[in-house]
Amino acid sequence: MSFGKFVATIAATLALTLGGWGLALRVPGESPAAAGAVFLGAFLAAANALAAYALVLWSRGKSSSTFVRAILGGMTIRMGLLIVAVFAALLGLGLPQGPFVASLLAHFALFLAIELATVHRSSAHPEAAR
Repeated sequence: MSFGKFVATIAATLALTLGGWGLALRVPGESPAAAGAVFLGAFLAAANALAAYALVLWSRGKSSSTFVRAILGGMTIRMGLLIVAVFAALLGLGLPQGPFVASLLAHFALFLAIELATVHRSSAHPEAAR
């Protein structure tokens, strides 16, 4: 799958999940900060997924050592950036912890499943990867 199609898949997933979260957050008594926390967690997870897939696409066709360095090095850098972003969101912005962490983890798992399915499908059928 091309990067553009992957972006479209992630965007469509965000539209569906955030639409559902948006409806759930309209419950009386929920703060606007909770909605902001949910949206920020989702977008951080989406940025992480897009960066991961970009590294996979970039490393295709390269040597095995380059592939491993790109994937593991990229994972290390992405994890570091996510940790900084999480602390900044929770401590710097004062976002509610529960909605932020729930959204980040749920979207991370969902996007990881999408990425793994996409990579597996394109590895099994290289002609479909275009």
